[in-house]
Amino acid sequence: MNRLKISITVFFAFFMLLPVNAQKNYDQSAAEELGWKLAAQAYTFRLFTFAETLDKLNELGLKYVEMYPGQTIGAGIEGTTHYSMDTQTRQKLKDLLDSKGIRLINYGVAGANSTEEWNQLFGFAYDMGIETIMIDPRARYFDLIEELCEKYDINVGIHNHPKPRSDFWNPDYAMSQLAGRSRKMGICADIGHWGRSGVDPLEAIKNTEGRIVSLHFKDLNHYGIGSHDVPWGAGVCNIAGIMHELKRQGFEGVFSIEYEHNWENSVPEIAESIAYFNRVAFWLTSE
Repeated sequence: MNRLKISITVFFAFFMLLPVNAQKNYDQSAAEELGWKLAAQAYTFRLFTFAETLDKLNELGLKYVEMYPGQTIGAGIEGTTHYSMDTQTRQKLKDLLDSKGIRLINYGVAGANSTEEWNQLFGFAYDMGIETIMIDPRARYFDLIEELCEKYDINVGIHNHPKPRSDFWNPDYAMSQLAGRSRKMGICADIGHWGRSGVDPLEAIKNTEGRIVSLHFKDLNHYGIGSHDVPWGAGVCNIAGIMHELKRQGFEGVFSIEYEHNWENSVPEIAESIAYFNRVAFWLTSE
């Protein structure tokens, strides 16, 4: 093992042992230097309205949101965040986002059951300025999805819900389905769901190199069924190692916080996760 490998190994071993509150805080400038955007998947705050979710993102200092279908909008706006909303509701939603200073960058996990619905989903995403749609599709729609990606210049990320809910829990299967497809079609890497399916998240990141378009970022208290989210760096998913690998791959894109635990009061734990993410990013830009 050469000196560089030794220094990296020692750093990560030391870094992950430090108590969260003992580590210096850094802003998001280092992550931005790496081409990374830190967002929140609104499902994290599914017990609240979308308007309340945006307030929580402002409290956390986040500038980007990934919206999911079905959340009550709130703020006096009727309806939910489903992509079937009418033009007037879309405009009200845009105005709400502007008023909170938050950009709607991603959407999902979304699905459609007909050609008409897939066209409606992509038309909605185009109108809202969304970069990437997270999907859990049926294979028979892949040709249509590829066509719509090119038509609208929008990426899709196939999401790996845990087994047995979806076949895409297996990164090798997901990669096989993407072979020969447009580079606008890739993988939404849900770190926690890989862990719940018994897949090593770091190895999955390595095995999907070049196809990751976005991430649902999580850390778990243990692998397998029954695990739950913990602040990043406090669990078993090797968050620092995954970030190091993504830097090596030259990944540029969105890390969406999807914290699926302590639903009513997760903001403090998410704040710890953000601080950890920014500290690791700072080191990665300094190595």
